[in-house]
Amino acid sequence: MPFPDLSIPSDGQRIGLVDGTRIVPDRPFIPYILGDGIGTDVTPAMRTMVDAAVTKAYDGSRSIAWVEVFAGERAMDKRGEWLPAETLEAFTYYRVGIKGPLTTPVGGGIRSLNVAIRQRLDLYTNVRPVYWISGLPSPVRHPEHMDIVLFREATEDVYAGIEWQAGSQDAEKVLRFLRDEMGVDTLDVSGTGVGIKPISEMKTKRLMRSAIEYAQARGRKSVTLVHKGNIMKYTEGAFRDWGYELARDEFADTTVSEEALWKDHGGVAPNDAIVIKDRIADNMLQQLLTRTADYDVLALPNLNGDYLSDAAAAQVGGLGVAHGANIGDEVAVFEAVHGTAPKYAGQDKVNPMALTLSGVMMLEYLGWDDAATLVRNGIEAAVADGVVTYDLARQMDNATEVSCSGFAQAVVDRM
Repeated sequence: MPFPDLSIPSDGQRIGLVDGTRIVPDRPFIPYILGDGIGTDVTPAMRTMVDAAVTKAYDGSRSIAWVEVFAGERAMDKRGEWLPAETLEAFTYYRVGIKGPLTTPVGGGIRSLNVAIRQRLDLYTNVRPVYWISGLPSPVRHPEHMDIVLFREATEDVYAGIEWQAGSQDAEKVLRFLRDEMGVDTLDVSGTGVGIKPISEMKTKRLMRSAIEYAQARGRKSVTLVHKGNIMKYTEGAFRDWGYELARDEFADTTVSEEALWKDHGGVAPNDAIVIKDRIADNMLQQLLTRTADYDVLALPNLNGDYLSDAAAAQVGGLGVAHGANIGDEVAVFEAVHGTAPKYAGQDKVNPMALTLSGVMMLEYLGWDDAATLVRNGIEAAVADGVVTYDLARQMDNATEVSCSGFAQAVVDRM
């Protein structure tokens, strides 16, 4: 048995992979990170709901063999490091995992544990579905119009950013090179910080490929490239151009550009082809509010995806329901979007919905759609009945406030 320092159930099986196809046993090993702060509350609640749904959906013939792996504060306490190699190896070996929120170490070392996991496992697609659950409080008039899925590149752009501090010798060396060798004469050498954000053809195209394949598999109508290519022409502009190029080269029979849609087809997609669009990032933030229903799947560089996903989540209930996945070619790690909220840790108070909806994504990734539907329906029924945690109860009329674990039980009771 691999990983002798982990507590591994004796009766689980590893998820297989044959010619790119996952082979999911009836009791797969799923490594999980409990998480820091409120991770100690939301992760057990998520497991309660997911386990109950799997048992009910398959009459006890399927179950999950959970394997705790360590990162963040628990890893530092138990292993003396923030992100042990053992944890990355376990995610790689078992192929599918889920994690609670993680703190970011202060004062050197890893800039972000979440980023480190994505980069080291090459989980290049950060997938964030955003949709409204009826009854959730919202600041907009028609939250029901929101039903998008963001495909955010997760390994480059600012996540691979290189910086030099203003006034440092390295910054001045770079600036002098730009001035003297490259002819850039608009920079103050003595007082300017410098950053580089790489965006590559290969990583852009594999992200776009994933977005189009998802749209095809789920019956989505469009994929929109979101960029700031009008200003950053050779990074974000290239992201746009490479996205269109990938669609033309690999999906010519099943996609159509928005330009061709209107020029050649009168605005009607031929043979239900997926429409490939692009929007400037700042305009897209407006479009999310004013033309919400026009958008379906979005493909974005890293920073744009960060902004847009949080803005979209605000329209349907906020970060308490924002969920996502980090997906590579062979490994997937699911996660909530929110942080650790340490002041609420251990109080059995906070909303476990975000991590649980990440668990729904995980069940769908495993092909266990019946269990995923039970969890989602249970959450929708609890919200419809006004049975919610404090963060939602204070925004709703006649709500019944329950604890984190109480919400989990309310969802199980309604499956």
